[in-house]
Amino acid sequence: MADFTIQNIETAPEAGKPLLETSLKNNGRIPGLHGTMADAPPLLAAYNYAHQQFLATNLTDEEKTVVWQTVNVEQNCHYCVPAHTGIAKMMKVDDAITEALRNESPLPTAKLEALRNFTLLVVRNRGFVDEADTQAFLDAGFETRNILEVILGVSQKVMSNYTNHFAQTPVDKVFQKFAWEKNTAVAAE
Repeated sequence: MADFTIQNIETAPEAGKPLLETSLKNNGRIPGLHGTMADAPPLLAAYNYAHQQFLATNLTDEEKTVVWQTVNVEQNCHYCVPAHTGIAKMMKVDDAITEALRNESPLPTAKLEALRNFTLLVVRNRGFVDEADTQAFLDAGFETRNILEVILGVSQKVMSNYTNHFAQTPVDKVFQKFAWEKNTAVAAE
């Protein structure tokens, strides 16, 4: 197995140092994901940019959480599910939404469930979502713009989930209380 290093400001490649300084400033610490990505500064820069752009979409905080956690759970990311559980709490997203996403159980509204279903189709079908499923998403109250925003959220999560799969990034201490494992009963369906 490949051996990845979690970089810090002193050990990171020169182009990664300012990125980690920004992570420290924004988070009060350097998340393990950022330290891992800093070994390839363009990846960390792209991830940070995608994150900021996804935050700027017109999706609500609940909807952003649905996209992030749907991808994290589907891709079985041991790091991102706990991290986004903590982030959802900071964003004041209802715990019922977070728990439904983590446990792959029904969401509290039909609109959020439509968003999860559409996001899953985008991930599972690699963007080839049929017209009827796309229309069902739009009929749930979303716009074509939201399709593009889901693509952005999925893209951001692919960068982080795949990095964590390869690097086995340890869950940050602050998020360890939100540790998660995929429900094998759901995964076997």
